[in-house]
Amino acid sequence: MNIEKIPQTDSIQELAQFWETHDLTDFADQLEEITEPVFVRETVVQIRLQPLEAEAVQKVAQLKGIDYTHLIREWILEKIHTK
Repeated sequence: MNIEKIPQTDSIQELAQFWETHDLTDFADQLEEITEPVFVRETVVQIRLQPLEAEAVQKVAQLKGIDYTHLIREWILEKIHTK
């Protein structure tokens, strides 16, 4: 019978080191089944802009020192929260 416990950490490095030297089947009594998703994926949305519109967005983003995709997301979130 195995008395060692699975590490309770969020460190990917620590977990990788642990599982390099251990077998999952030795810890079956410590595993629990989950039904809800562990990772929620973002939805990617594609938008079409005219070249001059895209250039204008990129210029504004550059002035703010952020990536233009972050700027667009910021604008969308602002619009959502003003409703």
